[in-house]
Amino acid sequence: MPDSSAHAHGACDAAGTGPGTVWFVGAGPGDPDLITVKGRSLIERAGAILFAGSLVDETATRWAPAGCTIADSKSMTLDQMAAWLVLQAQKHRTVVRLQTGDPALYGALVELVQPLDAAGVPVRVVPGVSSAMASAAAAVESFTLPEVTQTVVFTRVEGRTPMPPGESLAELARHHCTLCIFLSITLLHKVQAGLREAGWADDAPLLVVHKASWPGEERIVRCTLADVRERCREAQVVSQAMIIASPTLGARHWQQLAKSKLYDPGFTHRFRRASDAPGGPDASSPLPDTPR
Repeated sequence: MPDSSAHAHGACDAAGTGPGTVWFVGAGPGDPDLITVKGRSLIERAGAILFAGSLVDETATRWAPAGCTIADSKSMTLDQMAAWLVLQAQKHRTVVRLQTGDPALYGALVELVQPLDAAGVPVRVVPGVSSAMASAAAAVESFTLPEVTQTVVFTRVEGRTPMPPGESLAELARHHCTLCIFLSITLLHKVQAGLREAGWADDAPLLVVHKASWPGEERIVRCTLADVRERCREAQVVSQAMIIASPTLGARHWQQLAKSKLYDPGFTHRFRRASDAPGGPDASSPLPDTPR
C-alpha cells in the first residue's frame, strides 16, 4: 500500500534472514519523556516506526535514527496497519508500533498481533505508562488507601462498543472501589447514571484529567458526581480525558488516615523487626513479593 505519511531520514537497518521483529511499544500517556528506557532504545535502532498519530505526539519519534521510515496510522484501517507492519518486517530487523499508554489497555493489540502471527512475523511487547497512572500523578492522588479501598477497576461505559454481560458501570461501581473510566468523556450522562444506580452519592468526588502529562495541554477538573458534566463543559474537556471515581480522592487533605502496616514500627516483616508491636515482638506479616 502507498505510504503517503512516511518520511525517511537516510539509511535504514536491513533485515537479516527471515522477517524482523515488530515491537509494540507503549509510548506513555503523552509526555514523550514518559516512554520507558527500553522503548526509547528500540526507537533509536528502529528501521520503521508506525505511530498512532491521533493519540501519540510525533515528537515521541524524535530519537529515530537516520533512515528510519516513520508513518502515522491515524488514517489507516486495521488491515492496512497490519500490512504495513508485515511489509516493514521484511525490510528491517526492528519495527516499532508506537501506541498510546500501555499496549495491553484498549490498544487493539491482539487484533494486530493475529495477522502478524499468520505472516510468521515475530512480535514482542514493551509496556508503557497508562493515562490512568498519569492522571493520578497529575492530581497527586492515590488509587488505594488502607481501610478505604484496595481495588482498582479499569473500565469504560458502553458506547458503540458494547460491554460484556456483568461489566456495566453500575455493576462494577457497586464495589465502591477506585474506578478508572476510559474512553467515556462524551458519555458523562451514562457515567452519572451508572454511578447513581450503584449507590454513589451526588457529592461523591470525581477527577477528570484531559491529556494527562501532555506538556502545556493537561487540564485537571475536580468535581462531583452531580456537577461533572457542567464542570467539564466549562473547562471545554470533550476528548482524551480520564475519569476517576474513587473513595480515596482528596485524601491528601484528610485529618485522619489509616497508615500502611508495611511501614508501621510495630509491624515485623522479613526486612525489619517490630520496635513496639502491640502483639509482642513476634507480631509479623510477610512483605509482599509482587511488585506494585
